[in-house]
Amino acid sequence: MRPRRALRPAEGRHSLQSGLEDLLEHVARGDRAAFERVYDLVAGPVYGLVLRVLRDPAQSEEVAQEVLVEVWRSAARYERARGSAMAWVMTIAHRRAVDRVRAVQSAVDREDRVARLEVHRPFDEVAESVGARLERERLRRCLDGLTELQRQSVTFAYYGGYSYREVAELLKVPLATVKTRMRDGLIRIRDCLGVER
Repeated sequence: MRPRRALRPAEGRHSLQSGLEDLLEHVARGDRAAFERVYDLVAGPVYGLVLRVLRDPAQSEEVAQEVLVEVWRSAARYERARGSAMAWVMTIAHRRAVDRVRAVQSAVDREDRVARLEVHRPFDEVAESVGARLERERLRRCLDGLTELQRQSVTFAYYGGYSYREVAELLKVPLATVKTRMRDGLIRIRDCLGVER
């Protein structure tokens, strides 16, 4: 999007502002020729501002068009007493550009959240959790079926990470007794869990 006609150097800033303000009054009454002139005057600056915010030429053209449509539709809302016509148009352009940035960022954030949910919460997570809980419960019941010495020996060795010798010292029993009780306890657990040999 480029302005249709470049301004001549002789046209001063003041005349541009007052001319733009007068043109907006005509646009507010539905004057299409006045809008074409407004378009020529503001299209370039609007596009430049939007491009600086968005940094994407295609989106910048789209947003600049939206700004110009809004200028056409809302020209009656412009009030000279509140500021220059160019400042009013550029404020619309800046707000539209920022809204687009927020909308794009919001969409990206939404997609990221969905992607993280899909990665971290697979469909079978609940089933796996329930299955693991049931396995722990079965194992606890099997451990409850052991003698006290067998249960302590297995618990210290497999859950505490102690060696046979350390288990024997903790329980104050001979090493050979710990090895035998542990072997017998593991066989009973295997049978209780239904594990085939």
